[in-house]
Amino acid sequence: MRLHKEGLATILISTAITAVVLWLTILLIAPRYPILGWIIGIGIVGLLIFILSFFRIPNRSYVDDQDVIVAPCDGTVVVIEEVQPDEYFTDRRLQLSIFMSPLNVHVNRNPVSGEVLYSQYHKGKYLVAWHPKSSTDNERHSVVYKHREKELLVKQIAGALAKRIVNYLKPGDVVKQGGEMGFIKFGSRVDLLLPLDAKVDVKINQKVKGGVTVLARW
Repeated sequence: MRLHKEGLATILISTAITAVVLWLTILLIAPRYPILGWIIGIGIVGLLIFILSFFRIPNRSYVDDQDVIVAPCDGTVVVIEEVQPDEYFTDRRLQLSIFMSPLNVHVNRNPVSGEVLYSQYHKGKYLVAWHPKSSTDNERHSVVYKHREKELLVKQIAGALAKRIVNYLKPGDVVKQGGEMGFIKFGSRVDLLLPLDAKVDVKINQKVKGGVTVLARW
């Protein structure tokens, strides 16, 4: 396991704050109130461990199969329904949404190999990620991939806690399935808009792993 580059500044600041709090606790609080000192020490170290785990990149074997669409992130499947897209596509699509909790791995990965046709950032609100309007009203970044002759859209959506979306792709890029497409800090969701004839392999409330779990087949 390693740590993601997007977490470098956060980790350095968090480590410095942890060190200062521990030093002050040992110097000023622990001698008079040892139990409180232990509580503060364990709490601040636990928070640092949580932040480190948030930026983790676990060792995994990623799927490489041109006939499938893999999960772009870790999380829980919360939506599988037919929708009318609000951007790029004019035809109806199959929406599959994955909710990412703060405990999930937050690296976002390419669900397919192919060419990036569209990459667009949208300003917006910060509704909770499971809100029905978060897909269209929240801050988000949308990417359209062309795989063979078919196209799909992946939308990174900010939530109430996620205030920063990072996306590395631009139109014209040729990407590999399982490669990094971006990162969302501190919990949110990712939507996929698939062709209606895609054969879905997952169910509502199913846990998925980015780059590993097969969501659908062409």
